[in-house]
Amino acid sequence: MEKINVLGTEISYYHYNEEDFICLTDMVKNIENGLVLIEKWLRNKNTIEFLGVWEEIYNPEFNSPEFEGIKNQAGLNRFTLSVKQWTEKTNSKGIIAKAGRYGGTYAHKDIAFEFASWISPQFKLYLIKEFQRLKEEEKKQLGWDIRRNLVKINYRIHTDAIKENLIPKELTKPQITHIYANEADVLNVALFGTTAKEWRDDNKNKSGNVRDYANVSQLVCLSNLENLNALFINEKLPQDKRLIKLNQIAIQQMRLLTNDKQIKELELKVKQK
Repeated sequence: MEKINVLGTEISYYHYNEEDFICLTDMVKNIENGLVLIEKWLRNKNTIEFLGVWEEIYNPEFNSPEFEGIKNQAGLNRFTLSVKQWTEKTNSKGIIAKAGRYGGTYAHKDIAFEFASWISPQFKLYLIKEFQRLKEEEKKQLGWDIRRNLVKINYRIHTDAIKENLIPKELTKPQITHIYANEADVLNVALFGTTAKEWRDDNKNKSGNVRDYANVSQLVCLSNLENLNALFINEKLPQDKRLIKLNQIAIQQMRLLTNDKQIKELELKVKQK
């Protein structure tokens, strides 16, 4: 669950099935009798027609016959409709009633923006502006997260290759750990020119390890080296020869990566965070 601030109102939103849902309850919490506004909006005939069109476009399980009955009743003085009734009768996917700590009425962003315009055109415009700003920030962060996750995925490929080819049967856990650490240092020396222990001895004032201080170019190169080392291990190449090849590849790749425009832009974004 995440939050945005629109004209002093903190509004929750969350991702569901790769879509964004915004809390209508939060949107009216600073308005007197705000919760009544949600049901009043939902009873409006124009609202019902809008919701019906949205559901028929995006929801193949929408109960159209039940919707037609609701639409025919909308606008009458005796007509009432709650969020729960709407979702249960029509099998709506665009509006969700959540319980619990972050409970409330949530709506797909398309519907939430429509509700915001019913509250106030100014509120709608600021909501859209703030939401778009956050989406741009998420896109920027995504590039960095992809790099980090790529390193994690390649790390698994690397350790699996070590497990299948370099670890004899019935070793103790300390022995296995030593083999993994030894192979990790092959990559450390090839890329950083130092083992993990040597780096710690030279940087006693720093926490973590040498990889925690790697820049974007080094992380990209590291993920590539892990893939290549896994391949070399599977090909039964001795460790000393692997180290020489990996070091040569690291030098070549770092020359290219440090001059890459996209990498430079990503480095700048990371430093600004």
